[in-house]
Amino acid sequence: MKKTILALSLLGVCLAAAAQNSIPDSTDVFFGHLQINEAVVTGLAGDTKMKEMPAPVSVIRPADLSTRSGGNIISAIAKEPGLSEITTGGGISKPVIRGMGYNRVVVVNDGIRQEGQQWGDEHGIEIDGAGVHSVEILKGPASLMYGSDALAGILIFHPDPVRAPGEIGGGLSTEYQTNSGLLTYSLSLDGNVKGWLWGGRFSDKYAHAYRNALNGQVANSAFRERAGSAMLGRNGAWGYSRLRFSYYHLTPGMIEGEGDNFGYTPTLPFQQVRHWKVVSDNTVHLGPGSLKFILGWQQNRRQEFEEQAGEPGLDFRLNTLNYDIRYQGEFGRGWKAAFGLAGMVQKSDNLGDEYLIPAYGLVDAGIFATATKALGPWTLSGGLRADVRWLHSEALEGRFEDFRRRFTGISASLGAVRMLGEHFTLRINAARGFRAPNLAELGSNGEHEGTFRFELGNKDLRPEYSLQGDLGLDFSSRYVSVQLAAFASRIDNYIFAARTGEVSDEGLPVYAFRSGLAHLHGGEIGIDVHPVHQLHLSSAFSCVYAREAGGDNLPLIPAPRLFSEVKWEISHGGHLFNNAFVAMNVDWTLRQDRFYGRDGTETATPAYTLLGASAGTDLVIRGKTRLSLYLIGTNLTDQAYMSHLSRLKYIGIAGMGRNLTLKLVVPL
Repeated sequence: MKKTILALSLLGVCLAAAAQNSIPDSTDVFFGHLQINEAVVTGLAGDTKMKEMPAPVSVIRPADLSTRSGGNIISAIAKEPGLSEITTGGGISKPVIRGMGYNRVVVVNDGIRQEGQQWGDEHGIEIDGAGVHSVEILKGPASLMYGSDALAGILIFHPDPVRAPGEIGGGLSTEYQTNSGLLTYSLSLDGNVKGWLWGGRFSDKYAHAYRNALNGQVANSAFRERAGSAMLGRNGAWGYSRLRFSYYHLTPGMIEGEGDNFGYTPTLPFQQVRHWKVVSDNTVHLGPGSLKFILGWQQNRRQEFEEQAGEPGLDFRLNTLNYDIRYQGEFGRGWKAAFGLAGMVQKSDNLGDEYLIPAYGLVDAGIFATATKALGPWTLSGGLRADVRWLHSEALEGRFEDFRRRFTGISASLGAVRMLGEHFTLRINAARGFRAPNLAELGSNGEHEGTFRFELGNKDLRPEYSLQGDLGLDFSSRYVSVQLAAFASRIDNYIFAARTGEVSDEGLPVYAFRSGLAHLHGGEIGIDVHPVHQLHLSSAFSCVYAREAGGDNLPLIPAPRLFSEVKWEISHGGHLFNNAFVAMNVDWTLRQDRFYGRDGTETATPAYTLLGASAGTDLVIRGKTRLSLYLIGTNLTDQAYMSHLSRLKYIGIAGMGRNLTLKLVVPL
């Protein structure tokens, strides 16, 4: 706690000192190199300016993504304030927003919610990072937009924008990382000819076992990732229509803390994860607004190979049909509104000879109406949504019983934004969220390979209902940008797995799902000072505290963290080198001593400090950018550390050691 107070105090001193040098300015304002005044993000009633959003939103631009390093797209963005990751080695990461992950975070890609096996610890997000153009992070209950499961927030991954009429182009990108020998390349080509849109991308990535100062090379931590995508569409005065196809294939080794495999090819045990997706995205202009219709199909297939490579033990196949039809537009006098119907249909099957969760069917539907109104200096936003979910768990003799559940929920949101003079913006938001329990929480009964535990579900669990308040204050001037965001949340029937103190027949600790009343609170503080145009001094501190009412701390809550960076932008508009920069950063994660310790479910995690640096430039020849080059260093002091959210912590395996990343991007 003393370190938390110290970090907040340091930020306060920096803010006070910087504010003395602030100069009024009505032009663009930057926070963390982000143009916050004019950035367009996904709002309740359609696209809106970021400055008009009552709930906290972060945007990671393409230029910022280029300077990130990680084994996957979640790892690359996890240093954003309020965002963390649950990790299992270098290839698998799951997003956590303000202390909540798994089915409490909705991931949107290609316009629909990504549906895989997000309930599991060792299941990642099946998205090709090379095809991500920018990322939006919406913090707080967002059930109005996507229904059940968006209790913590939403990650929206935007694809590359379509080309201008008559333009054809593409690009080649490649990356090498010294620690794990990670090598990746991605080739894309797309065009816009007389309103006809087309494009395609192929990406390949592989890495051998990573190393750290504590364990040396971590056996069987190699992984292979391959992905492809294609798009065909049509633009016209009437609107647009786009058909997208994607395929993702990940082969990660399953780390067990022993073995002698350090090469590029995972050995037993390992996973095969495949994800197919087809999305039809259509917009037709009608009257003062637009009718949007999205229909998507996706199949997730996850296989675990334990005894032999040819026959999987666990074999999950999940088919999902997503639909979203809405009418949205601007209706005059400052009104923007949207209303519609959205949901999904799922069928999950067990195709292997080992079982963890039952096969099931799911039908989900929600109706909603949202609105935004400009009222003098205020911008008001809000809405209502009603959801219903039907779930049928199929019986399996000796393992699972047949049961049916119906879950209903009402979500609501009301927020306001007001400019206070030239420099301050006040944000207030209150939201009620809803999440139905998933099948792992309701019906699991078996060994969860890769997490070193035996899990038992509880078919009587009730839905989670959250009530959250958000308060934000932004300050902006020519030389200083500051964002303060605080939240407090009450969640009824908060569900989590905890050790029972028993041991299974296989000798594994037994975990059972339980629920209770939970309270979470915390926030983020960020400051960017640029005393001269080229120099940026930025810091961001984030923390979350979570407890059961009158009881224990909640499990899997990230430790408080302070991330600071000094960046010197060397050149803009140069004749040979353009957008050149050098930067150094410090990632200081505090000790996490607020953990769920009952029956040894969790233990405390020591503090650690990671030092990083980066540099990059565009090479300009004859007025055109011919290539972009980036060098990124992480954990430069080769610190042996364990994240509180690492699944490998409990078998004594540390995170990745010193790593240098070289990126090369060549536009075609």
